[in-house]
Amino acid sequence: MAIEHSTEGSPALTPVMDAALQDDCADPATLRAMLAQLAGEVAGLRAAAVVQSAQGDQLREANGNLVLATLEARTLRDAAEGARRRQNEFLAMLAHELRNPLAPISLANAMLVRLPEPSIDLLNLHAIIHRQVVHLTRLLDDLLDAARISSGKISLLRSPMPLVELLRRSVQTVQVRLLERDQQVQLDLPEELIVDGDAVRLAQVFANLLVNASKYTGDHGLIRVAARAHEGLALVTVSDNGAGMDADVLASVFDLFTQGPRALARAEGGLGVGLNVVRNIVELHGGKVTGSSDGLGLGSVFTVTLPLAADAGVLALLPDTDAPAVSRRILLVEDNLDANETLTRLLRGEGHQVTSVYDGVTGLAQARARAYDVLICDIGLPGLDGYQLITQLRKTSGAHIPFAIAISGYGQVEDRTRAIAAGFGQYLVKPLDADGLLALVASSAVSRFIAAAARPG
Repeated sequence: MAIEHSTEGSPALTPVMDAALQDDCADPATLRAMLAQLAGEVAGLRAAAVVQSAQGDQLREANGNLVLATLEARTLRDAAEGARRRQNEFLAMLAHELRNPLAPISLANAMLVRLPEPSIDLLNLHAIIHRQVVHLTRLLDDLLDAARISSGKISLLRSPMPLVELLRRSVQTVQVRLLERDQQVQLDLPEELIVDGDAVRLAQVFANLLVNASKYTGDHGLIRVAARAHEGLALVTVSDNGAGMDADVLASVFDLFTQGPRALARAEGGLGVGLNVVRNIVELHGGKVTGSSDGLGLGSVFTVTLPLAADAGVLALLPDTDAPAVSRRILLVEDNLDANETLTRLLRGEGHQVTSVYDGVTGLAQARARAYDVLICDIGLPGLDGYQLITQLRKTSGAHIPFAIAISGYGQVEDRTRAIAAGFGQYLVKPLDADGLLALVASSAVSRFIAAAARPG
């Protein structure tokens, strides 16, 4: 039997087939062997096809699982971002709600020392209330800042500022705490160092470092604050002779919710966020903060490094706390009854003429009806909020515009920026610093504003 074939374009034949096809008289046994080999090869190809198909199914399944995992990861990320956003909103609302009752407490306490001939017991009670209000306010600020920093929502209002004066003021803010424990502070400060920074945030940095030093230093302890210039940088050290730290604590001292030795800290408590806030604020300024200690019982040293201002320009002026006594015509708009009453009494006690109202609509009507020197206005008001009040007042033709001070329980930069953009001259966060508010009301800046507003044209 002869078989005609062509190998052009066909796969190579097996040696058995080649031999059989070359022999025109291939015997049946040879043909059977050839067919058996062909069947074996076909079976092998079929098995390979099955394996390949199974691998394709596995690949398709893996791709499907990858798509599902990607979608699940995206869903989890969106859920986490939503939870973080709700957490920050909750913390902001919590701080606002806690600051509202703190405001009248702080103001009422400030009035205690203004009573005629206060007794020693009364002064002691005033000091206790003041310390606890300051402590609670600082806890709220640190907790909020930690949340805002973690979500990247903290910003700075920077300008050239005198660092040494800021350090002196920071020491003054914690002076009562230091006196209570009979702790001594030594200052080693040069004449002046100018840095480009946010005065409020840097004051928070150094106050936190001083509070931390006081917390972990025993009664009668020593705290040193030193500053110097070095290669275009300002180096500030806050050191103490207190509890010190071991290597394990040093490695995580700036991490969120890290606490030092609890035996010393228990009386003061704390959330373990202060140093984390310090590190993040310093780094936002382009600086660095480090901690060191020779061991337990040997004290600690914290060093803050900040770039010196390349061009001092116009220095940011710190508030003038020695303003002369003056009498202002003040319109107070505050819906919290206790805060309104205590603030009215405080201002009247300093010789100011105060008209107090409790909602935005009445406040706007009063501001349009009479000429006031100063408007002190809460932001969260019924009927018409503080932003709307000042905006509508400034749009009123012929209205006398007073120096406007916004007060609020919200302390974020965007809140302050919005208030200034609306027309307020200052933005103060509750609980108010009574002395700072009184100094602002009586300040020369307000006097200049009043004089300019009184000029025709």
